[in-house]
Amino acid sequence: MHLVYPAVLAALLFSIGLYGVLARRNAVLVLISVELMLNAVNLNLVAFDVWLRDTLRAGQSLTLFTIAVAAAEIGIGLAIVLQVYRNRAGSNVDELRDLAEPPPAPTGAGPGSDAAEADADKAEAAA
Repeated sequence: MHLVYPAVLAALLFSIGLYGVLARRNAVLVLISVELMLNAVNLNLVAFDVWLRDTLRAGQSLTLFTIAVAAAEIGIGLAIVLQVYRNRAGSNVDELRDLAEPPPAPTGAGPGSDAAEADADKAEAAA
């Protein structure tokens, strides 16, 4: 088997995935692009394992480990994306600075607040 064909295909897959990670704004598309990059790495691992005729099948074993990590990454990543979408009504990566909700605006007229002072000024003006 020629090693050039799977290596070129893996390089193309990795390049498409890298473009998707750098250019996309939607979090789901970024996760799909990361999966493309991981699949390109898996293709290289299996191709080099077959080409080197490794008796331990280390490349294929590492590929199985990478598939398990990718499955866990997608599960956790989609859970985070769904939670962000529920909280913010969008999954635009550019708008996400942190996962904390924005602080609520002060609405009460507690002691020492501007609203309490404004109410006191209105009461004095009315009297």
